[in-house]
Amino acid sequence: MLGLVLGLGLKAKFFGLETQAVDLVIISACFALDNVPCCTCYTGKSSFEAKIEADSNDVTEHPHHDDKPRPYLCTVCDKRFTTKGNLNRHKAMHTGGKLCCCTQCGKRCANQYQLRVHMNVHSSKYKCTECGKCFRSSRALTVHRRIHSGEKPFECTDCSKRFTISGELVVHSRIHSGEKPYKCHECDKAFSVSGHLNTHMRVHTGDKPYKCHLCDKAFSQSGDLSRHMRVHTGDKPYKCHLCDKAFSQSGHLSSHIRVHTGDKPYKCHLCDKAFSQSGYITTHMRVHTGDKPYKCSLCNRSFTQSNHLQTHKQYFHSNRRPYECPYCGKLFKINAKLKLHVRIHTGAKPYSCRHCSDRFMWRKQLKRHLLKSHNEGTWLICDICQKKFSFSDDLEVHIRRHKGVKPYVCSECPKSFCTGYELKTHHFTHLVVKHFCCGFCGKYFKHKQTVLRHFRRRHGTTACSDCFTWHC
Repeated sequence: MLGLVLGLGLKAKFFGLETQAVDLVIISACFALDNVPCCTCYTGKSSFEAKIEADSNDVTEHPHHDDKPRPYLCTVCDKRFTTKGNLNRHKAMHTGGKLCCCTQCGKRCANQYQLRVHMNVHSSKYKCTECGKCFRSSRALTVHRRIHSGEKPFECTDCSKRFTISGELVVHSRIHSGEKPYKCHECDKAFSVSGHLNTHMRVHTGDKPYKCHLCDKAFSQSGDLSRHMRVHTGDKPYKCHLCDKAFSQSGHLSSHIRVHTGDKPYKCHLCDKAFSQSGYITTHMRVHTGDKPYKCSLCNRSFTQSNHLQTHKQYFHSNRRPYECPYCGKLFKINAKLKLHVRIHTGAKPYSCRHCSDRFMWRKQLKRHLLKSHNEGTWLICDICQKKFSFSDDLEVHIRRHKGVKPYVCSECPKSFCTGYELKTHHFTHLVVKHFCCGFCGKYFKHKQTVLRHFRRRHGTTACSDCFTWHC
């Protein structure tokens, strides 16, 4: 045991530790935890150090090593390691076994050497002259300085993309090679980066270790928690340099910038459409595939987008009308319908043609104008009668009429209809209540069209079709 402690003392001297008597106790305790530094970080001649070199192949934490498979999993935090020894050393973090504590920030280190390296962060030994940030080592400072200089010394031989550190190049090269060395043992998924596998494993375990201290939400990734915290703080650190808008996420800023640049990098390979966001093209592809994954549980309708399903439920399966027009008092089930209706009163025409000075109240009008007047866009053609349509919804209804498909069935009688609007109009025939009131004489009617005819014949004028009060 004495020889062992002396051997450890020699190693402590190699690392430049000052008080040998204290260091002998710390290092021998660390050896009990199998806490040995990476063998490639130094060269020694003793038999003890030779044993270390033979036994330790761990390159998990060392900054110079490539990203290798890590089969040893920590069951507490899902972090993975290349050797069992490094896993055991890591476990001390969770058990409170760390022996050396930083007096300035409270961070605990597994041994005195790691603490001494960490203390460089609080000193000016490795300090950036550009921003004043301090680092634990000269290499970390060298890598950081590339942020200021813009230096990217590592170049991809396939696409010429450059990187500031070699590890980023190693990971990037897997995009070209298709290599995914990190495989999930629960399913058939594989990943190019070990961190992505660690995060994916939480899908199977349901683990959400990152908890918000202000509400009861928890997250599987630290980045998700950081973004969530901005909900509480209101912080929007990502500012647009072209206008005064700010965003809580960098991705939202990137998408917003395309409003100014007009950039649409996501192109459909089946038609000539292009989109500013990847999510838009995913939704668009369902026009070609016919996929409608969002199904209504109350009827047989299905939708390409989840928000369309929510709108459908609120519009067709609910009687609540919480949104009131401030001009005429008409009530609406969804706020979007109210906003559209208000344009009738204000005369707003928010859609402008980029080729001429024409402006339009409705998006459909603009799209139809672009197709007819400027030959911009793609007509949707019925393959039965060759009739052209500017919107897929109109084509879908048109094809139903050809095929005699009537998915909207009346609950009061056997009749069925091609559209929800036709079914809604039909429902009034079963009602005794007259919902539509003439604003001039106060007479009530079952149907909107009936009150419009009454208005023209009795009052000798034309009225807006959307300005009659609905009474529930």
